Amino acid sequence: MAISSEPVASTPPDWIEKYLEHVRVERRLAARTVELYAFHLQALRERAAEAKLPLDRVQTAHVRRWMAQLHSAGREPRGIALVLSCWRSFYRWLGNEGLIGFNPVQDVHAPKAGRPLPKALGVDDAVRLAELYDPEADPWTEARDGAIVEVLYGCGLRVSELTGLDAQASNTARGWVDLDAMEASVLGKGSKRRIVPMGSKAAEAVRDWLAVRGDCPGLTTARLRDPQAAAALFISAKGMRMSSQAVWKLLRERSLKAGLAAPVHPHMLRHSFASHVLQSSSDLRAVQELLGHANIATTQVYTRLDFQHLAKVYDAAHPRAKARPESSRAKAKPENDK
Repeated sequence: MAISSEPVASTPPDWIEKYLEHVRVERRLAARTVELYAFHLQALRERAAEAKLPLDRVQTAHVRRWMAQLHSAGREPRGIALVLSCWRSFYRWLGNEGLIGFNPVQDVHAPKAGRPLPKALGVDDAVRLAELYDPEADPWTEARDGAIVEVLYGCGLRVSELTGLDAQASNTARGWVDLDAMEASVLGKGSKRRIVPMGSKAAEAVRDWLAVRGDCPGLTTARLRDPQAAAALFISAKGMRMSSQAVWKLLRERSLKAGLAAPVHPHMLRHSFASHVLQSSSDLRAVQELLGHANIATTQVYTRLDFQHLAKVYDAAHPRAKARPESSRAKAKPENDK
C-alpha cells in the first residue's frame, strides 16, 4: 500500500490507552502481557515524540531505524521481535478502527536469532533443590514451597499450569491433583487439558502441604471475598491464589539457599524434567505428551540437550576424547585470541 504524505487522522493522546483497554477487555490478554504492551507502546510514543511525529505519521523507515538502534544497543533479536509484534498489533488495530491508512510495522522484521538451548539443571542440582529443607523457616511456607518445587520438577508443568491448580476437582477448576491416582489434571496452552503423572515424592510433598494449608490465617476471609482464588492448591499467606511472579521469587530465593550456582526459574525446572526423562528413556514422543507440546519439533530441542550430556560422558570416559576439544579450539582460534 502506498504511503500517504498527509496524516489520515490526528493523533489523540488516548489512542494507546484505548488499545490497551481493547487487549485487556476484548482480547482478554494476561495482565503481564498488557503491562509489556504498555511499556513497549510508551517507548513508541517517546521515539515518535523525539522525531516530532504524531503516531499516525510514523513511517516504515522510522521503525527500521529504531529497530537498528535497539540492535546496536545490544537488544537480543527475540526482544526486538516482541517489540515489533506489539507495535504491529497496535497499528493493525488502528487500521481496523479506520484511524490510519497503512501499517508502518507490517514489513519490518527482527534480525534472525539462533534457537537457544533451554537451560536445564543437572540431576544432582535438581535433587538438591527438591530436597532442600530449612528448619528455621516458617513450617507453613516451607511445606508449600517444597511442594511447589516437587510438582514443577516432578510433573514438568508450566508456571501458569501450576498456579491454575485447585485443591479439589470441580466444574470451574482449571486444574487439580488426584493424590489417589497420583496424577495432575492441567489446562495447558490453547486450553488443551492433559493428565500428568505425579511421582511419589511430589505426591508426598503435596499431602504434607495439604495437611497444613488450612492453617492459613487469611483463608477464611479469602473464601468470602473470592472463593475461586481461595480454592487454589497453592495460596499466599492472605489465602489467595499465588501469582506466577510469586513462584518466580520463591524459586530464586530457594535455589540460592540450596547453594546452586545460578538462580532457578519455573521454566528451568520444566526443562530439567524433560531433559532428565529423555536422558533416561530416549522416548521423545512420551516427553512430548508429558509436556503438552502440540508439535514434536518443539520437543526436539531436548535431543540437543541429551546429545550434550552424551558428549560430556564421552569426553570424560574415552581415552582419545580428552584432547579433542582443546586441539579443535587451538585450530579455530588465532594465536593472539585469548
